[in-house]
Amino acid sequence: MRTTTDHAINQRSSGRGGRTPEDAGTGTSPGRDTGRGLAGIAANVLRRVPGPLIGLIAVMIALSIMSPYFLTWRNLSNVVTQNADIGIMAVGAALVILIGGIDLSVGSTLALSLMTSAWLYRSAGVPFELCVVLGLTVGAAVGLINGVLSTYGRIQPFVATLATMSAAAGLALYLTNGNPINGFPEWYLAITSNDILGIPLEGIIMVATFLIAAYWLRFRPSGRALYAIGGNAEVARLSGLNVTRIKIGVYVVAGFLAALAGVIVGSRLDSAQPTAGTADLLNVIAVVVIGGASLSGGSGGMLNTFIGLLIIGVLNNGMSLLNVSPNLQPVVIGVAIIVAVLTDRASRSRQGA
Repeated sequence: MRTTTDHAINQRSSGRGGRTPEDAGTGTSPGRDTGRGLAGIAANVLRRVPGPLIGLIAVMIALSIMSPYFLTWRNLSNVVTQNADIGIMAVGAALVILIGGIDLSVGSTLALSLMTSAWLYRSAGVPFELCVVLGLTVGAAVGLINGVLSTYGRIQPFVATLATMSAAAGLALYLTNGNPINGFPEWYLAITSNDILGIPLEGIIMVATFLIAAYWLRFRPSGRALYAIGGNAEVARLSGLNVTRIKIGVYVVAGFLAALAGVIVGSRLDSAQPTAGTADLLNVIAVVVIGGASLSGGSGGMLNTFIGLLIIGVLNNGMSLLNVSPNLQPVVIGVAIIVAVLTDRASRSRQGA
């Protein structure tokens, strides 16, 4: 009889609030377990969201609070179109950084290719369509020189592209003694004045460039090889990849894209300026770094690079809306680069732990 009574008491004790003596000792409850489960799910979701995307959302929320004109279609459209040339150059720069190199000559390549096209058109009477093609060829040629110097010449990419940056900038000034060239055909100006379904044509060209590069990196063996080369060039060579040829090809693509950006700049300004693009190097590198690419190579992608472009574009646009001094804007971009690099380093340290 005593045993039956004790068993009933134990059943009533364990049934109070659904807790057992063991539960009381550990202090757990179904509600707390559910909370921990939701927190774990949220943490997993945040880990899968690209870090640059979180940064972009945070910047956009802050600017939308500080300026009522920020979140308008016209302003957001301007963010994309005004940075189309930087975005196209950033695609080439990202590919170069992906293989463990760097290209400091993109801005000067833009200037040289643009001035070559304009000079041939104005001084030599060459049809402008052919001038544009020749300008793109000049950009690819500068990239070829960069690739050859950094592979066969065994010169550090930083030094090689620094030299070509200086040479290209000087040649751009020499062609016209530092004078701009104006007066281009209407079809050329239409590149930056027309739109398709309300989307500016230059923005479409930029997005198409990103999509083509993203497809190449993800689905083509030659594109995926860039990650292997950036991770360890010697291992990639031993696995059968022609590392030298691929590296040179990437530099050629970067030079070509810089020249393509020059086509857009000339159309936008209706003028070929010998210093066009030379001040954009900081923004181009910032786009790639803020997008999460590792300067040591082997990691990065077009999606994050595009997000990095939007962050830089939004920051510059927001500072203009808030009447921030143009002299302070490079300071903000510099701080953003430092934050991005430190964040990337901390993330890699956690992954390695």
